[in-house]
Amino acid sequence: MAEIRRRDREGTRCRILDAARRLFAELGYDRVTMRLISAEAGVNIALINRYFGTKRELFAEVLAVRGRFPGVLDVPRGQLPRRLAEYVADLLGSREEGPVLATLSRSAVCPEIHGLVSDRVRAAILEPLAARLPGEDALGATAATALVAGAGTLRRLFGPGAFDEEGREAVVARLTKVFEACLG
Repeated sequence: MAEIRRRDREGTRCRILDAARRLFAELGYDRVTMRLISAEAGVNIALINRYFGTKRELFAEVLAVRGRFPGVLDVPRGQLPRRLAEYVADLLGSREEGPVLATLSRSAVCPEIHGLVSDRVRAAILEPLAARLPGEDALGATAATALVAGAGTLRRLFGPGAFDEEGREAVVARLTKVFEACLG
């Protein structure tokens, strides 16, 4: 009986997180309400409060569930500029916006969660990147992070395939040079 309850509890928690993830990505933090999340998840609003507390805490959990800059930094140091360039080119060419990027871009201006968003970017990209650089080069890591974050903004403004006419490999080659300059 306890195992059934635990699975139900975990299933409910997952439904809430999935609903919150979809809604935050689609609408942004400001436009999402706890009632909207509860309706999307098919649960009582009290369960959201019990499992996650406030909307801000639920938003933090949505961000935390996603892995850190998945696999991008897991290459030898010499391959890092090209790997970052490939990541950005793939982001610009992607037909679908990833849920974390969508959530961050639609929610970044909200003062209530500004700290959460900046902490997420710092923990997921900036600090791991700086740790990979000689002397933990904060300036180089900041410049590279700006390029990655800016790519998300560019994609949102111009839609997918902003550089289709030049081809992916040409974009990767140019961006590799830019990342090499950033990362020293």
